Amino acid sequence: MNILTGNDLPTGDVIWWTGAGWSRHVADAVDVGTTGETTGAAEEALRRVNNPYVIEATDTADGPRPAHIKDRVRALGPTVRPDLTLKPDDAAAIAQVI
Repeated sequence: MNILTGNDLPTGDVIWWTGAGWSRHVADAVDVGTTGETTGAAEEALRRVNNPYVIEATDTADGPRPAHIKDRVRALGPTVRPDLTLKPDDAAAIAQVI
């Protein structure tokens, strides 16, 4: 499975392609197959995302799980302050990413 990620241009937030737009939650990401680079380039040209790129992920019951630790950290948020993650009260979400 391949998913598309980048950063929101106005806020810098990590965002994930949903097939129809962008989400701050990796669970909303869809498999872009071989079209991720083209989609990322089009979205960047429209100034909706900064530095989009395709990553490998594993499809799980809770949604995509990035294959590389760097992108799992990007999906979760700060690892030194779990209270600042996207889902600070969800131990299962934190365990899924790390």
